[in-house]
Amino acid sequence: MGTEQRYDCVVVGGGPAGATAGTVLAQHGRRVAVLEREAFPRYHIGESLMPYTWFTFERLGVLDWFAEAACPKKYSVQFVSTTGKVSQPFYFFETIKHPCSTTWQVRRSDFDRMLLDNARAKGADVLQGVAVRELLTDGGRAVGVRADEAGGASRTFHADAVIDASGRDTFLASKLGWKRRDPDLTKIAIFTYYRGAKRDPGLDEGATTVAYIPEKGWFWYIPLPDDVVSVGVVAEADYLYRDQRDPEAIFAREAADCIWIADHLSPGTRVERVRVTGEFSYRAEAIGGDGFCLAGDAFSFLDPVFSTGLFMALKSGEMAADAVHRGLEAGAGGVTAATFADYERDMRWALDQFRQLVLSFYNQSFSFRDFIRAHPDLHPRLVDALVGNVFADLGPLFAALQEFSARTSASAPAVPAASST
Repeated sequence: MGTEQRYDCVVVGGGPAGATAGTVLAQHGRRVAVLEREAFPRYHIGESLMPYTWFTFERLGVLDWFAEAACPKKYSVQFVSTTGKVSQPFYFFETIKHPCSTTWQVRRSDFDRMLLDNARAKGADVLQGVAVRELLTDGGRAVGVRADEAGGASRTFHADAVIDASGRDTFLASKLGWKRRDPDLTKIAIFTYYRGAKRDPGLDEGATTVAYIPEKGWFWYIPLPDDVVSVGVVAEADYLYRDQRDPEAIFAREAADCIWIADHLSPGTRVERVRVTGEFSYRAEAIGGDGFCLAGDAFSFLDPVFSTGLFMALKSGEMAADAVHRGLEAGAGGVTAATFADYERDMRWALDQFRQLVLSFYNQSFSFRDFIRAHPDLHPRLVDALVGNVFADLGPLFAALQEFSARTSASAPAVPAASST
């Protein structure tokens, strides 16, 4: 027997994008439901925060949680060559004179649960174990969703707007045929967790390290709470699978061949199975339509070399919620595709800028050290890109990056409608 409920907005998915959207809408005084298929806490990859997430956390009222959860503080990003030589770390506080210059590394099971609990505390109806199966439409306009509960009961949620924050399940983009894979970014990742592995001293203890391997692949090394590190290798499938397909054997081979990673893992013990994920980069051809929009990974995901995933999830959840609120406030005509025009423009601007940086990273001739040596005046702009200040105009940075990367586009997206802060 089905039940029906009425909301201003229904959010599909309770991950960072969905929880943020639900919180912001509740703060606007909207009646909002956040529908999450899984029961939290649950595992998820993507543990490193960019500094500019601080502004969303401030708005959500959750900054105090990071100290309480004993999250390692992240002051910088550092890069390691294939010879094991470590770059001068990119310390955020050298160019950012603001509390956001200190960010964190998080255990996602705890972090995601905190955000969802916060949405509930701020007034959103949070329902877990509820799997959304269908978008309800009337005359081509989204008017709600149909979902199944864990026990098998069907429920209908009527709403003036729907935000799809279903993550890499891409609920609506897949159903609508909007999902487009990035042909230039086709890496896969093989990753796991160690306890007792080395951490660098002092300010670098919580740094994100990117260690290069041949063929422009790389390792991430992210210190987490409880003396655990997240470590994974990212490269083309043909490279990683060149002589076998066993993830454990491939990870062990690549870790042994990477001087810095081998040294840092040597005192540690692997405490999780080795996982594999692929198809990193994609984008939907549109961000919304009449009565609905996409947020977070439901709209786009970009290769994770600069830890952009959580930043884009949080920021898009915030921006989508604000757009829905403005559409509802306008009254006449309700929430339409035009409601999301500024949101889409800003998201594409940010993603296009991040993507240019990622393409430069993967170009065989590119080197951060050589780039900064040639353009010391652009060091602050490069740090802007690494911290998430991509709603500003980084055109001068990318004009210079063309000298190092023939794949970096010379064209600039449209000027964004709003700043990051």
